[in-house]
Amino acid sequence: MYKFFFNLVFKRMDPEKAHYLAFRWIRLAARIPVLRTFVAAALAPRYKELRTEALGLRMHGPFGLAAGFDKNAVAIDGMTMLGFDHIEIGTVTAQPQPGNPKKRLFRLIADRALINRMGFNNEGSEAVAARLAARNPVFKATVGVNIGKTKVVPEEEAVGDYVTSTERLAAHADYLVVNVSSPNTPGLRNLQATESLRPLLTAVREAADRTVTDRRVPLLVKIAPDLADEDVDAVADLALELGLDGIIATNTTIARESLGLKSSPDLCKETGGLSGAPVKARSLEVLRRLYARVGDDLTLIGVGGIENAEDAWQRILAGATLIQGYSAFIYEGPFYARALHKGLAARLANSPYKTLAEAVGADTKKAAA
Repeated sequence: MYKFFFNLVFKRMDPEKAHYLAFRWIRLAARIPVLRTFVAAALAPRYKELRTEALGLRMHGPFGLAAGFDKNAVAIDGMTMLGFDHIEIGTVTAQPQPGNPKKRLFRLIADRALINRMGFNNEGSEAVAARLAARNPVFKATVGVNIGKTKVVPEEEAVGDYVTSTERLAAHADYLVVNVSSPNTPGLRNLQATESLRPLLTAVREAADRTVTDRRVPLLVKIAPDLADEDVDAVADLALELGLDGIIATNTTIARESLGLKSSPDLCKETGGLSGAPVKARSLEVLRRLYARVGDDLTLIGVGGIENAEDAWQRILAGATLIQGYSAFIYEGPFYARALHKGLAARLANSPYKTLAEAVGADTKKAAA
């Protein structure tokens, strides 16, 4: 039914308009008690065997919504209702900003992919913090907060910009993510270099500890799939050195060559970050490399091209404790999380592992033995 509706309605609409239309429906459903109870029962069944502990947090399962879908923390209950085990909101910047000029979101349907150059369009950390503070949750949800650099802020002032967002948002975050890997903010990816990343992460860690004194807010960094292998290793080593809690692998890619894209050449040439199925192989490769480097000392979150339960299972075996999706949700629709959970539970039952925790990194460990 969803695929029929997608082809009939969403496929003919501007992708950004379709996104906001679906977003409104999800938010509306979550506000109607009878409807949200029915939807959650249908789409968010819980599997005891998938219960996950990560970052000092207990979750119903390992599968979350990646940042970018709910930029302003307006649909946490709605996305939990659809079965996501954690919701990562953002990316949020210190100052509100409209993002890049439209048209800035493109569907590569033949490739089950998206290209976006949204440019961190969001209401700013002050407004998002106020919304999170006033939130009266219907469903218990783990909420990650993803922060990035305001576009108008010079690169040399980026640390202060991130600190401002941290001071406003850390108290409302179950975990905090420093995003230095979007290709749509000029100069942002330069911050992935360890000489720039070290002072940034140090300052954010200090700001979070200074702001939130009754608990330690887990801190992660999100990296790009386009990093060279030696740079992936350098980020992993830095994360260990600074005592970070985890790494998210990976963001979108600026690559187009050698991905076997089937969509029209003009569409593929659109600038921005490519997400979905074409980034799957590199994201998995980066994840394996990270786990080989950090082992169980950090929590790794696998994201990028996770379309189904098999993709999720491969990320877990490669070293991911948590996994996230976004682009596939656009193509799979509201049963995306339900199908993934069901398939993941089946794979665990047919594996030699008693728990998901036992399966984390199993293939990477075997390869290294």
